[in-house]
Amino acid sequence: MAIQGEELALACAKAADDIKAENIRVWDMRGLSNLTDYMVVCSGTSMPQLRAILRDVAGDVEEAHGVKPVNSEGKADTRWVVLDYIDVMVHVMDQELRDFYGLEDLWKDAKEVTWQQAS
Repeated sequence: MAIQGEELALACAKAADDIKAENIRVWDMRGLSNLTDYMVVCSGTSMPQLRAILRDVAGDVEEAHGVKPVNSEGKADTRWVVLDYIDVMVHVMDQELRDFYGLEDLWKDAKEVTWQQAS
């Protein structure tokens, strides 16, 4: 059986960390959102890095766990892309857009999931 839920969210966060995404956060959205159970948000500092994060999160998770996003919304050129795994949504954002939209404030009632970043 393919991974899902928190395990999938943590696999996505690790893949983002491996490609040096910045400010990676994972939230447990259960009970707060009808769209998904977990949200992963990370930032990139340039267009090439945003593309690499998208490529590696989708590729690494598929290779390691056999799970592909069922949909993606946006393109790296728009500076905000969402990879939708149904029970996990991964937001890959330019830091300027992330600051502007304030996702951390929007989901301040969500419980943050602690995970181990590479050193």
